[in-house]
Amino acid sequence: MSDHGRSRSRLLASLLITVLVTLTTGCSMFQKEHKKTGIYEGTPTPMGQGAARSFVVLDADGRPATIGILLPEAALAGLPAEDPVNSHGWEYILQLPPESAGMGYNHIGLDWNPHGHIPAGVYDKPHIDFHFYLIDTEARNKITAVGDDLARAHKAPPVEFMPSGYILPPGTEVPKMGAHAIDPTADEFTKKAFTKTLIYGFYDGSMIFVEPMITKAYLETKPDDLVPIAVPKQYLRHGYYPTQYAVKYDQAHSEYVISLTGLVFR
Repeated sequence: MSDHGRSRSRLLASLLITVLVTLTTGCSMFQKEHKKTGIYEGTPTPMGQGAARSFVVLDADGRPATIGILLPEAALAGLPAEDPVNSHGWEYILQLPPESAGMGYNHIGLDWNPHGHIPAGVYDKPHIDFHFYLIDTEARNKITAVGDDLARAHKAPPVEFMPSGYILPPGTEVPKMGAHAIDPTADEFTKKAFTKTLIYGFYDGSMIFVEPMITKAYLETKPDDLVPIAVPKQYLRHGYYPTQYAVKYDQAHSEYVISLTGLVFR
């Protein structure tokens, strides 16, 4: 086995050890298809001076354990220093590998915000929004968050579909994204510095993305974090939903690993 293969095997072992995998009763698409254990990567997308790519991890039974992003250090170099005109950050789309079929995710959007974004004094630091979308780009393009669509963009879900402790503040609607639900007890809202946080996205009362949001400065500290996240009692869409997210640095490949882990079929 090559050094690359051995290192990838070590990464797989590490992910499978640290992730909390909760198995579901019943028969999922993955059980029916008998998918193989392993790490599967998507096609690289150029970003900065490198290329980011998606990945999924299937456990010993072929069930999804992790979905995430492999972000080389080089991808953080040479990023645009200014915001694009008439847009909310620079978006880099990552396609998922075929082995992700049936997980409930369509694609991943990495949004680089060189000056951060609203609210001022909270998220106005250079950071990346890692959007794990549950809907496709065609559905996203229909979200305008203006005119008649504004009410749909900000429609809150029934309480049982809102993650525990989260709220949907007014003014968080963004075209092609919908509204952003936040945890008011998170560090950035309790007089602590914003380094990383977990956001949920909604449109027309339905969850459409899960979003770790992480500052560039924090990534550059080469962290090794596994963070539990709040979840709703129910989900409108069938899929594998996270109970944790991870922000780690892979020394062997000089890349960051940002992932949703502890996936549970709901």
